[in-house]
Amino acid sequence: MSDILKRLKDMVMEFDIDNAEATAKEAIEAGIDPIEAANALTEGIQIVGDKFGSGELFLPDLVCASEVLKKAFPVINAEFERRGQESKKLGKVIIGTVFGDIHSIGKDMVSTLLYAAGFEVIDLGINVKGEDFLKAVREEDPDILAMSALLTTTSREQKNVIEGLKEAGLRDRVKVIVGGSPINQEFADSIGADGYGSTAPEGVRLVKRFLNIG
Repeated sequence: MSDILKRLKDMVMEFDIDNAEATAKEAIEAGIDPIEAANALTEGIQIVGDKFGSGELFLPDLVCASEVLKKAFPVINAEFERRGQESKKLGKVIIGTVFGDIHSIGKDMVSTLLYAAGFEVIDLGINVKGEDFLKAVREEDPDILAMSALLTTTSREQKNVIEGLKEAGLRDRVKVIVGGSPINQEFADSIGADGYGSTAPEGVRLVKRFLNIG
């Protein structure tokens, strides 16, 4: 691995948000292939995610590493577009925080990790109405619908969306995964979700498992 690629990887693991954009620009200006640059960033976030999963790192660490990616990836993507390259996407994921809930940290981390892993991510944002989830599934034809709820009072919205998918004849077209602090496997099973992720890295692993990606 070249020095600049190692620095890209290290800055994710060192949570170097301040220099993320500049380092990504330096890599592109040095002629680094944007695919290699993206891979270096992805390796870094995978290591952080694994350490978070093992308890070696904590939620603030994962949030900071995700922020590094948010600063660096737009630079890499701009170079993809300039060269006319299209990075091959592993699958399409629609994600959003359900209606009545304005929490975004968990959703944003899952979005960033999925993007880094090579998925096309359509982030509907927070406080997403059921009909907007249905519209997105109908128009975008995603592989996965991921819904977040951080409040007990809003978690039932996940069930409402799943019921809406059934009524609209869309349920068989998409795998549904749910997450958020009040959610557990028992709840996910009770509302008819296909899967449950307790952490952002687990959510990514779940998506990969559904799509048979090693």
